[in-house]
Amino acid sequence: SSPLQKKRRAATARRQHLKSAMLQLAATEIEKEAAAKEVEKQNYLAEHCPPLSLPGSMQELQELCKKLHAKIESVDEERYDTEVKLQKTTKELEDLSQKLFDLRGKFKRPPLRRVRMSADAMLRALLGSKHKVCMDLRANLKQVKKEDTEKEKDLRDVGDWRKNIEEKSGMEGRKKMFEAGE
Repeated sequence: SSPLQKKRRAATARRQHLKSAMLQLAATEIEKEAAAKEVEKQNYLAEHCPPLSLPGSMQELQELCKKLHAKIESVDEERYDTEVKLQKTTKELEDLSQKLFDLRGKFKRPPLRRVRMSADAMLRALLGSKHKVCMDLRANLKQVKKEDTEKEKDLRDVGDWRKNIEEKSGMEGRKKMFEAGE
């Protein structure tokens, strides 16, 4: 094998080695991240959710339930407020990105394809509900009766005047006229 092929094999092997090393590194990072999230979750739960101790008497249980309901309501309000803030910031972000896009002035043109469309359909697409004029081109054509066509046929039978002139010109035409005259 040539030195060029050896170089290619070495480059391919090196690339594969680097790829596998990167994948292993990414897998260990994902595991570390998951473990860190679990530790963070346990710390949060320990801080915000103290272990539950159920009191013995009925009145103490009712007090505990009232406290829990109040806590649930406050958490629900916080969640609602956070959702509203998130929606507001998302909308602002979309508006700003649209403004940025408009300022750049780069509009991506969609790939256009040819579409067969009648004049009516085109006007309807352009004008929408305002389109009332019918562009049927055959609508304004003259109606032809059979009698008219028969008259035209009679005229066609007479023949083209140019043909008659050509036939009568030259020696052949004079000969025919002479024979016809006899």
